Amino acid sequence: MPYRPPLVPHEVFVADPPELPVRPPGEQGLSAVTRAEVVSLDATGTVVKATTSDGGTLLVRLDAAGEGVVRVRLSDDPQARSRSARAATLVTPGSYAADVRGDDGRVVVDAGGVVAEVTLDPWRLRFLDRTGRVLVEQNGGERDISGRLRTLPFGRSLSGGAVAAYHESFTAPADERFVGLGEKFTALDKRGQRALMWNFDAFGTESDRAYKNVPLYLSNRGYGVLVDSGLPVEFDICQSTHSCVQILVPDDLLDYYVIAGPTPAQILDRYDLLTSRPLLPPKWAFGTWMSSGFFADSQEAALERARRLRADGIPCDVLHLDCYWQTDGHWSDLAWDREAFPDPDAMLAELAGLGFRVCLWINSYLSHLSPLFATAEAAGYLLRRPDGSTYVADVWHGSYPACGIVDFTNPEATAWYQGLLRPLLEQGVAVFKTDFAEGVPADAVAANGMTGTELHNVYTLLFNDAAAEVTREVAGHGMVWARSSYLGGQRHSAQWGGDTSATYPAMASTLRGGLSHGLSGVPFWSHDAGGFTGTPTDDLYVRWAQFAALSPLVRFHGTTSRLPWNFPARAAELAVEALRLRYRLLPYLYSAAVTSARTGAPMMRALLVDAPDDPAAWTAELEYLLGPDLLVAPIVTPEAERFVYLPDGDWIDFDTGEVVAGGRHRRIRAELDRIPLFVRYGALVPTVAVADTIPAGPFTDLTVVSWGVVDGRTVISDVDGDTVVTAARDGGTLTVTLDGPARVRRIALPAVSGATAPDRVVVAGAPARLSTKDGTLVAELD
Repeated sequence: MPYRPPLVPHEVFVADPPELPVRPPGEQGLSAVTRAEVVSLDATGTVVKATTSDGGTLLVRLDAAGEGVVRVRLSDDPQARSRSARAATLVTPGSYAADVRGDDGRVVVDAGGVVAEVTLDPWRLRFLDRTGRVLVEQNGGERDISGRLRTLPFGRSLSGGAVAAYHESFTAPADERFVGLGEKFTALDKRGQRALMWNFDAFGTESDRAYKNVPLYLSNRGYGVLVDSGLPVEFDICQSTHSCVQILVPDDLLDYYVIAGPTPAQILDRYDLLTSRPLLPPKWAFGTWMSSGFFADSQEAALERARRLRADGIPCDVLHLDCYWQTDGHWSDLAWDREAFPDPDAMLAELAGLGFRVCLWINSYLSHLSPLFATAEAAGYLLRRPDGSTYVADVWHGSYPACGIVDFTNPEATAWYQGLLRPLLEQGVAVFKTDFAEGVPADAVAANGMTGTELHNVYTLLFNDAAAEVTREVAGHGMVWARSSYLGGQRHSAQWGGDTSATYPAMASTLRGGLSHGLSGVPFWSHDAGGFTGTPTDDLYVRWAQFAALSPLVRFHGTTSRLPWNFPARAAELAVEALRLRYRLLPYLYSAAVTSARTGAPMMRALLVDAPDDPAAWTAELEYLLGPDLLVAPIVTPEAERFVYLPDGDWIDFDTGEVVAGGRHRRIRAELDRIPLFVRYGALVPTVAVADTIPAGPFTDLTVVSWGVVDGRTVISDVDGDTVVTAARDGGTLTVTLDGPARVRRIALPAVSGATAPDRVVVAGAPARLSTKDGTLVAELD
């Protein structure tokens, strides 16, 4: 299998995925749909009885599940649902009054943006857009020169007389590109890859193993495909054959949705309607998170970090205490190590006084050495083996004591676990980092009867739901900081990229994973600034800090210190400078975050989201748009040069004011003190003065930066509502209007090559006073 490299000792992972059987030559078992007859037509779709290649029958149901969405179900039981549904409902389809018609051996289900067209005999299914253009069509199975099927058509396969998997295949034109499928650290275009929907403890961020899988992909042909199953679904994206996408679903049915766009943003918007809107994190979460790191910690060390951050004027809103707030070897018994943290109440009170929120590391495993283990075992709160004994698993891969796994299918176990978290929140803890949760073994048994295979992927949703629910109850928000996730996990903000190595290639693959996850419907993502494993070189620390400062969320964390003062003075200075830039941009970043929560469009997004008709944008994978108007191109090698692709239009170099024409690649050079950052010409970017922390209320004393001093429009979103800002240039006068509560005090007009400064600026109906500050022309209200 692709996740097991040859000639290398296999990783120790207690939760390896089960593998589908391989039929020996000559063995029968394929049950492909060959023809069908209509059973019923109704207002939303049709049911047909299908005859299969082995003489059997199956039921096919096609429904309009929303405007622009068609659902396809194949099973032998009309009431069948995914075996994972006993633990979690992953997709909640809507209804849509479709145009459903059938005549002359053909059935059409018109859901507005997408039309499903069925030919009954011989069977054929294809999906069209509203103009009649084919979006995607089923493939009847590709054969090689020996006549052997390389891909399996619409139907199912049996092995040993039992159903092994349902399957679907789609024809893939030679120029079709595919993105999504979760936080994949491989190339952004998934063509030529085989993606297994199985949450791994990925041991890094540089392979096809993923902590977060989402069975959703998007195509540059203007559609997406979503599979509703928590089982280990496999997507063969033109790997077995260049001509075909194959989907294998080892479940009790095949249940998928074709979602029309045509743009990626429209597909994600419709995806949200089927699953959930992303949860907007609290405003303070967009500040810096500074971690204790994965090494021994203490109350005095935590307080010293906090005092030093404030003394040095380093912007920071959250202090994260990792594993060692608990007793070593007892992870995770959710109790303070009273030797290292003798008075957590006093510590939390002082940290609050300094303006810090506190995040605590937790996971859903319970060391067999923990004082709580016997209680949890006796009460039936832990997953079990098939023989009924408690499943004590090596979830730490030999690094730490074996653990039991909390069984969140048991409501009493969930309440018990939340009861351990509640006092910590009441004590003043603000949020939990929900680590791990990828370790449910395939042969485990849950309280509700599910097998580990059925529970494995959706287990993370139960874990994060439990933590988010009690956090919302006590702290008033539902945020967690999660490592693992699955379909619908955008309701758990935020998520971070796992245990990446402290190297340049690992930073690059982490970026690929973040862009991929954003294209899977998760906009609020982060990563371990500096890399997790090892110690970054001084230049890598700076480059990663720059990347992190211009990510949706930012956290410094690793197996060694990531505190700025533990690096040479110049590296520390540049890292802090990047954070100060972030804090200046916070009104812009928070506005972009609000838009992402409303629409599902990723906050940090691949260029293809905004330029879906640009083929080059579908290949740009080491740069991104942050919000609508900033393009970030992190330096991901030790060299200070790289190529950047700028989409169509004019772009402004943030540092120099040079105007660069888009629609082409450009080689840029950025010394260590520069972040490659471009601004869309004409953008209006709201900013604020740098502060140590983010205010609880609305931003005040805002400055809107007009890049190019031409007509423009933006929306500033804040906790008190939206403000529409419009700029209009008429000769020597720039008129800026404000419609909303934002407290804009000045307009900054940076020098841009070829742009002429206005003689007069009017803001909200009042003439503004022009002056020059730090080399920039500023129009300020009195």
